[in-house]
Amino acid sequence: MSELLLELFSEEIPARMQRRASEDLLKLVTDALKAAGVESTNARAFATPRRLTLVIDGLPDKTPDIKEERKGPKVGAPQQAIDGFLRASGLASIDDATVQEDKKGAFYLAVTEKSGRATADLIAEIVPDVIRNFPWPKSMRWGTGTLRWVRPLHSILCILGGKVVPMELEGISADSMTYGHRFMAPDGFNVTSFADYEAKLEKAFVILDPAKRAAIIKAGALKLAADAGLQLFEDEALLHEVAGLVEWPVPLIGKIDDDFMTVPQEVLTSTMRANQKYFALTDANGKLAPRFIVVANLIAADGGKAIVNGNERVLRARFSDARFLWDQDRGATLQRMLSKLRETVFQANLGLMDEKIHRLEWLSHSFAEKYFNANPIEAAAAGLMAKADLASGMVFEFPELQGLMGAYYAKIEGMSNRVAEAIAEHYSPVGPNDRIPQSTLGKIVALADKLDTLFGFWVIEETPTGSKDPFALRRSALGVVRILLEGNIRLPLNEALFLVREFYDDTIISGHIDSDNNVSDLKIFQEAVSLKLIQEGFHVDISKDFDLVAADLLTFFADRLKVYLRDRGARHDLVDAVFALEGQDDLVLIVKRVEALSAFLATDDGANLLAGYKRAVNILKIEEKKDGTSFDGVPDRGALPQEQALFDAIAKASKEAASAVAAEDFAAAMGALAQLRAPVDAFFEHVKVNDEGFRENRLKLLAQIRASLHTVADFSKVEG
Repeated sequence: MSELLLELFSEEIPARMQRRASEDLLKLVTDALKAAGVESTNARAFATPRRLTLVIDGLPDKTPDIKEERKGPKVGAPQQAIDGFLRASGLASIDDATVQEDKKGAFYLAVTEKSGRATADLIAEIVPDVIRNFPWPKSMRWGTGTLRWVRPLHSILCILGGKVVPMELEGISADSMTYGHRFMAPDGFNVTSFADYEAKLEKAFVILDPAKRAAIIKAGALKLAADAGLQLFEDEALLHEVAGLVEWPVPLIGKIDDDFMTVPQEVLTSTMRANQKYFALTDANGKLAPRFIVVANLIAADGGKAIVNGNERVLRARFSDARFLWDQDRGATLQRMLSKLRETVFQANLGLMDEKIHRLEWLSHSFAEKYFNANPIEAAAAGLMAKADLASGMVFEFPELQGLMGAYYAKIEGMSNRVAEAIAEHYSPVGPNDRIPQSTLGKIVALADKLDTLFGFWVIEETPTGSKDPFALRRSALGVVRILLEGNIRLPLNEALFLVREFYDDTIISGHIDSDNNVSDLKIFQEAVSLKLIQEGFHVDISKDFDLVAADLLTFFADRLKVYLRDRGARHDLVDAVFALEGQDDLVLIVKRVEALSAFLATDDGANLLAGYKRAVNILKIEEKKDGTSFDGVPDRGALPQEQALFDAIAKASKEAASAVAAEDFAAAMGALAQLRAPVDAFFEHVKVNDEGFRENRLKLLAQIRASLHTVADFSKVEG
């Protein structure tokens, strides 16, 4: 058994691509080996800024021998059939075939054996193919060659069992040579194995394992912070990104001028993180400290002083820009910022930002009043001002701060903390791991914003397709799902969407803030939105049937709900079973039903009742199709005791289940239905459904079983 060591050495690979690239390299090579019959015992991949590395242990010297059997025509078949068999099997003569017999008689069988190939020869074919077809998100060509790679590829190291695997690609011949740190050990050196390779790289100031580089960075940063009496602002995403920028990490600490500490700390941390890849430090109270951590990629002769000084100068320039924008924005008001957005296009087929803003204002007002028992005037103010900071210089420079800067400006203008907090939170959640808005107003504005966007894009039929979702509508829908469920908010989606539609129709709702920054009562002034949009060259066609739009959107929400619940161990078919019932648009209630249904089906009564239900429904499906009619009528009690017992049990269970459902006690509803298990089992054991003279009544009884269970869920959607 032999070890394969493969290294693809190039110019700097972007840090964000390294992890996926190492995973792709491992998968592509191991899958190709497996397809050729070669199994590996241990495969690992690594990445540094200048190399992708793969090591596979336990490879055989050759691929397995292959024995193939091909069944041919019957003995005595026409010559034409025999000739076709010989061509397909590669036999020179029918005499080379064997004759076997089965129950249909004697037939020819071709048995061919293929010797295994040398693994080195197989690798020499696989590696060039992998390189040429590597799935980089972005790639480039260089020189006069045809090869595309993320950055110019310099060398290929490929050794199997300590020997170079001969191969050549675009003038690059594989060898056993690699290179150390670009500045501290630039010369090449030969290696014989992975252990030799990793050890020599480290001597040449290259740490191969990105996890090890990240650990060194974190440990060094924590020590520097502790020595300064500070705490590291931990950022795992930044840590792994920086680990992809350096081969020999050396954390250093720098200073921030005190003059810049009046700028909001989110602005400072954002520019440090996004632009400079620096780690922030905080004091014991969590307040940003005037220090930062920069990670160098070499050991400096002066201990890193020049590196720190250079980075301090760069940071000073960035912070000067941020302070200028901060000072400039504070000289304006949110109302003035709003005015800059008036003629901004929200989306080519959805009109102007002006319309979006006023819909958000009025929807926030309506949601607060109708579903949250919150102050509608404050909600409207938050909705109106939520997007204002999009016109600020700070958000233009730092888009990731949208909402947050609006909150700062709102507080400066004297708006309530509740309004400011809602402005800051209304984009949340921006990802599956991001928390939902914590304030009531934040939830209101976030829901209004997301539902307005979703409805609009559904109306213009710009919906996600396959993996494409350019407007992040799946994320918006999942955000709605999470806010409603995690906030335990009872909001009927169909009703809320109808409210959204009303504000796409024919009025603009506008509030105003007086000179003392107090929100006045909303006033509705008459202005035809559709007319204004036409005048501006835009027109939102909302003539599309609302029920169709809403139904399609609810299906979309159901899909997002299934994703959300699946991650928490819930079954997707149970979501379908509940959603299939008419009028199910309250996600909180839907989840309660799903939970109760899941618990019920986990019991013996539930599992057996489901089996009885499916048997009843299958019989009904056949008989209703045969007769061309439904058996949903009311049966009588029947003649047999098992019929009568089932009739009485259905009447009792249906009444109790309906009452429990009305009280939103779905566990009790399931408990009521559990009473049907024994009489259903007895019915099928002792009663012949299609008995002449009794058939129709007994089929009606089966339909009653179906109807009873459908009071809590459509059990036909349940798998198993």
